[in-house]
Amino acid sequence: MIVVGVGVGPKMLTQEAIEAISNAPAVYGSRRGIEIAQKYIECEAQPIKSFKNLHLLPEDAVILSTGDPMFSGLGKFAGENDHIITGISSIQASCAKFHVGLSNLAMITAHGRDPEPAKEEMIRELELGKNIFLLPADGLGPQEIASILKKMDIDAKICIYEDIGYPYERAVVGSVANPPLNKSDMYCMMVVR
Repeated sequence: MIVVGVGVGPKMLTQEAIEAISNAPAVYGSRRGIEIAQKYIECEAQPIKSFKNLHLLPEDAVILSTGDPMFSGLGKFAGENDHIITGISSIQASCAKFHVGLSNLAMITAHGRDPEPAKEEMIRELELGKNIFLLPADGLGPQEIASILKKMDIDAKICIYEDIGYPYERAVVGSVANPPLNKSDMYCMMVVR
């Protein structure tokens, strides 16, 4: 199979991704992934019913992964002989939006997972002086992040970037004392010192 990152939102497909999608004999993906890539799909696109059965799909099938397949994406299901095409991730978009370099950034995901390990990892990375990029989860959002930073006596900006790439995208910067609030469930966060 070919796992193709379709980017974090509209207009964020790479040329390599567009070519793979346009030439695909079969395309599978989430509703959102198919929506993002729709204008380049030349065959019938099928929604993915079970991520555990991706290995059963045809060898030349294109599997659409939102964002980048290798960060909280479908790249984890790729086998040794499968091909992965990177996508523009929420990490890249957020760093550009908030002018944050990647070299001192810890990338953490709690998306679809128990937030406790992500919280523990974030604390370790903060102790090392890192900026944080976080895909949040219930129980690990802006208020919880602000509380952790306050307990650690860290003064930092808390940034939210939501609905990236869509006409209604929103970027907000707050502080530990006044953390920003997300209006969408499709958001990411940064802690910037």
